[in-house]
Amino acid sequence: MGQAGLRTFFIEHLNHLCSAKTQVLQRFPEIAAEAHFRDLKHAIRETMENVEKQVARMETIFMLLQYDSPARGSEAMKAVFESAFAAIHHQEPDPAKRDMSILFYMQLIEGIEMNSFQLLQMTAVKLKNIAVTQALKESYDEAKEDRSLLLLIAAKYITK
Repeated sequence: MGQAGLRTFFIEHLNHLCSAKTQVLQRFPEIAAEAHFRDLKHAIRETMENVEKQVARMETIFMLLQYDSPARGSEAMKAVFESAFAAIHHQEPDPAKRDMSILFYMQLIEGIEMNSFQLLQMTAVKLKNIAVTQALKESYDEAKEDRSLLLLIAAKYITK
């Protein structure tokens, strides 16, 4: 794949990820309100702060690439996220099950985001864009930290 093809791939998939993260960001307050376990509420707020930074970085990347993001997202990513939110709501009568469901789906979402950031970072390296590569590395590191925090909370919750 040549540089032009890589750039097109990069922009399309960055756009999908940015759109999906914007959608998730809008749902975080709702998910935080659903959480019962105090540590989970804190982790959701921390994750939300990181996602806000990641979206801002992606918008900066679009500016660096001189590309206006049409904010067109991936229907597949949206479907995964909406399915996760629906599954959380099905656990409403039982706070413990709801919290575990939140943890499960937030882990799933963070995994998708980590993989996406990693692939986009590799693409940015190939495109020889140091600033974009660094921004994606920072976002990947935050997603990885969020996923680790959620895993620790799940372990604490399960052994409680």
